[in-house]
Amino acid sequence: MATGTHEPSHYDPVVLGHRVRHHRRLAGLTLASLGERIGRPPSYLSQLENGRLEPKLGALAALADALGTTTGDLLDPAPPDHRADLEIRLHRLQSGRWRETLGLPEVRTGARVDDAVLEALVGLYEALPEAEATQVGLARQKADAQAREANLALRTEMRHRDNYFADVEAVAAEGLAATGYAGEGPPSEKHLTDLVAHHGFRIERVKGMPITARSVTDTARRVIYIPQRDDLSVRASRSVVLQTLGHFALEHAETTDFEGYLRQRVESNYFAAAVLVPEQAAAGFLGAAHAEGDLSIEDLKERYYVSYEMAAHRFTNLATRHLGLQVHFLRTDTAGTVTKAYENDGLVFPSDEEGGLEGVRVSRLWGARQAWASSEIIHEQFTSTDHGDFWCATYVENVAEGTPFAITIGCRSEDAGGFRGGDTVRRVSARSSDLTADPALVDRWDGVAWPSASERSFVLTALPPAGREFSPFPGIDLIDVYRFLDRQAGA
Repeated sequence: MATGTHEPSHYDPVVLGHRVRHHRRLAGLTLASLGERIGRPPSYLSQLENGRLEPKLGALAALADALGTTTGDLLDPAPPDHRADLEIRLHRLQSGRWRETLGLPEVRTGARVDDAVLEALVGLYEALPEAEATQVGLARQKADAQAREANLALRTEMRHRDNYFADVEAVAAEGLAATGYAGEGPPSEKHLTDLVAHHGFRIERVKGMPITARSVTDTARRVIYIPQRDDLSVRASRSVVLQTLGHFALEHAETTDFEGYLRQRVESNYFAAAVLVPEQAAAGFLGAAHAEGDLSIEDLKERYYVSYEMAAHRFTNLATRHLGLQVHFLRTDTAGTVTKAYENDGLVFPSDEEGGLEGVRVSRLWGARQAWASSEIIHEQFTSTDHGDFWCATYVENVAEGTPFAITIGCRSEDAGGFRGGDTVRRVSARSSDLTADPALVDRWDGVAWPSASERSFVLTALPPAGREFSPFPGIDLIDVYRFLDRQAGA
């Protein structure tokens, strides 16, 4: 009865063991009784059924005869039933890297472990990405989780404080006063040089700076090294020097905690902005513009010789405290992916399941994405969302350097009158009902469209997924692609 042409080297001994056990139980045989039929001890059969040895072809034929089946049936690569399938999958998963990486004990799949437990264990193991099953990968995932938690905690605190740090403002104001700054207009280059000296440092521009460092400080010799002028513009160098100086002015200590590191970065950046755009002078300037309905981040940028991004950040520091305005801020890339965000005006940003914003893409109808197709320097629009109506102004910055990004400042629609451009007639509805994809559109182009993602700096790490499931075109907004194809086809 034993037939089949399979060679023993071509089968999986674990699956074979389960198939032998399955047929033995169907035949009502014990290990001892089956062993008597084929002339083998029970221990031999136990090892075979547990996948620990590979029988020779003669022994396999004897087994098939004794069990009333064929060698072909025993060598079938499919598990004999659902229970065996679960046990085999768990065995393979526990043999992978994750169990050792996580320091987990091996679970023996005996009769006392019911199917529900096996289902849960298999599901949990399969949810772990095999590519990350290393100590390095695990450490990276842990660091990513800590970063997300730290960002969320700090963003929540900033919202509660209206993004105003009184203690940092005081340190910046004290330092400027020590340089002779009179409190009106932007600080001069001499004020900034004297401020560095006030804290006991000096600046040296050098060649050959480490690629990964924007500045290097010798705390023993009290020297702040920055790139030479050919590598760093005057405006950029002012920010870098002050961001570095901020750590020492605010008496930061070395930290290995990510939340502490992130907080120090936020505070040192805040210090730099508070020096370059002094609170009282800027508050008076903004107050006069607000009274005229002529608030503009561009004006703040030009008056204080800072980047648009720093001017926008600084505006969020002062808007609620001095103008009574609640606002939101966004920094996004060409695909609308969030890299920085802040709000205290009620705008609800899209977020991931843990509440993180960084790496999440905003709606294609928001100003942060509409601005890329706009012919205007500042793109203004009113946007209706599920959580209210908002006004925003978006500026695309850093175009000359080849890595452009969009900076958005906005507020509730009823507060738009205080801004230049607050009377725009451009209105967009971006409620959930407006963003729902037309099923006919999806059916028309699903499986037909083949877009190629734009180059991005993170293309070698991870592209943002198109949805919850993996997309064959990560980083691509497929609905945008389908609508584009519709237009080209004249649909």
